[in-house]
Amino acid sequence: MGVINATPDSFYPGSRALGDALVDVAAAMIAGGASIIDIGGESTRPGALYVSLDEELSRVMPAVAAIRQRWEIPLSVDTRKAEVARQALDSGVDMVNDVSALDDDPAMAGLCAARGVRVILMHKKGIPATMQDKPYYEDCASEVFAWLLAAAQKALLAGIAMDKIVLDPGIGFGKRDEDNLDILNRLDELCSSGYPVLVGLSRKAFIGAITGRDASRRLAGSLGAACMARSRGARLFRVHDVAETVDALRVCDAIFFGKGAQAPIVL
Repeated sequence: MGVINATPDSFYPGSRALGDALVDVAAAMIAGGASIIDIGGESTRPGALYVSLDEELSRVMPAVAAIRQRWEIPLSVDTRKAEVARQALDSGVDMVNDVSALDDDPAMAGLCAARGVRVILMHKKGIPATMQDKPYYEDCASEVFAWLLAAAQKALLAGIAMDKIVLDPGIGFGKRDEDNLDILNRLDELCSSGYPVLVGLSRKAFIGAITGRDASRRLAGSLGAACMARSRGARLFRVHDVAETVDALRVCDAIFFGKGAQAPIVL
């Protein structure tokens, strides 16, 4: 899943793309082997504030149109707002990536159920503006995994089919560095739940904490984390560096499953 942020403030400047640059970024991701493009118009980095509905729509909808008129690749919209999701789905988007796990907007679950689209449910502690203000867990992985399974149950009760649900443990969203490592080390527990698991590891702060590198120099660390997550059963990878990650995962899968194997994806 290639990340395109139609925003001015997402944490990694290399993921930000507007106007003609957005088409160029999408083209490179598709050439690099992306299976899905994820488009977002509201940053959810630590410290980020909500943007208005109109502002988010003004960022997302031109991006959706620019990509959809050129390619048939599956598209995901990264939003917490049901109206943004509705308009994006009407314009050819295939799935909804909601960092609030359908909690922020009471209309989101019903919309996704009615449209029959795949939904990514992500765990976060608190809201982006304050989620990194001293987060604390007794047993992070156990708490996060239990929360995600409860969120999946709520989605099922709202009418979303089990085979449309993807779980994301929300690396870096209200978690300390040691919490992120705990989740990744025990990711196989979540992957055994019956739901496909997505991980968003690319260039995140915990990699910087380990390597001492800023976001612009965290590619190697990101690839290491992706390969480790693949070994624990992750099936979908939300990344900034598509071609490099595809190559790394192909090597992993060749080792795990034999030459010629492809990293399994959800769609």
